[in-house]
Amino acid sequence: MTNSRRHGSVSLREVAQYAGVSSQTVSRVANGSDLVRPETAERVRRAMRELGYRPNYAARALKHGRFNNIGVILFNTTQTGNMRILSGISATAARHGYAVTLLTLDGGNDGDDGHGSANLAPTAGEPAFTPARALARMRTLPIDGVIIALERRPADLTPFLPTERLPIVLITEGPLPGCITVDADQLDCSEQAVGLLLDEGHRTVYHIAGPESSCSSQEREQAWRAALERRGAAAPPVLRGDWSADSGYDAGLELARDPNCTAVYASNDQMAYGCMLAMRASGRRVPEDVSVIGVDDSLTAVVPRLDLDTMRLPFDAIGERAFTMVMRACEGEEPPTGVRNVLPVELVKRGSVAAGPSGRA
Repeated sequence: MTNSRRHGSVSLREVAQYAGVSSQTVSRVANGSDLVRPETAERVRRAMRELGYRPNYAARALKHGRFNNIGVILFNTTQTGNMRILSGISATAARHGYAVTLLTLDGGNDGDDGHGSANLAPTAGEPAFTPARALARMRTLPIDGVIIALERRPADLTPFLPTERLPIVLITEGPLPGCITVDADQLDCSEQAVGLLLDEGHRTVYHIAGPESSCSSQEREQAWRAALERRGAAAPPVLRGDWSADSGYDAGLELARDPNCTAVYASNDQMAYGCMLAMRASGRRVPEDVSVIGVDDSLTAVVPRLDLDTMRLPFDAIGERAFTMVMRACEGEEPPTGVRNVLPVELVKRGSVAAGPSGRA
């Protein structure tokens, strides 16, 4: 077949005539129905491509009450966690016949590595673009629901409450009153990391935290402190980084001068790896003298022969779960609000943790 149509929109009826099928069959294929035989569906899709058919989403929305489009708001797309969460959202959306509209806040290096694009960074002199303002922009677009990676806890949660007209899912640990949330289990992440080090005989665990503005950093730090308290171990002063390996290296240089430091839990793998390099550069062996563990498992494709223990976060699964929850809300279900909806983390051992001064407990 050749495409003889050059100008103007192509109707569903014209595709049906071109493919030799009914208009109802073309409609089913366009809407991703499984009721059409595979060979017929492929013939229809080929006709669509050759005629240049484009679905009329406005008409579809009027008929079905939905655009089959989900909005996603991220602080940035430069962090590994955010990219993998977005990948999980996009892949799941595609499987269900949905599109994704992405707005980024351009949060720079202050985003959590823990998580078509329109950059919403303000120009000089404008106030910072907040998630609430981004959500207001989303409300003007042809979308059915919104997923927001809420990396910083806002003072007012009211704009993020889901409504019948616009379901909203927040990627943050929660629970938050009235909100639908999903995230990795940050509390168990710190509990496992601290427990591993204390069980190996370390008297306490030093912590390299992420930025104070990050929700994930706050949650991991609070859970680290609580885990030490439950085990009767004193919490040393916190060192704070910015998620980068350089900040972890600087923290590692400081910790290397402390003879009491035999175990370090860093809030992400980049800082943990920087800390390891600093320890070794300072003459302290890892893991013989100092054990180090990180969070996220983001360096496996970057660092050869990686020997860093880590708590693996299920970024792709978070994206998949967030999309599934917002899709179900769009289709009339009522996901529970104000509850803690978290996915399990996984300890990955590669050799950077060993027995401490007291030996294995």
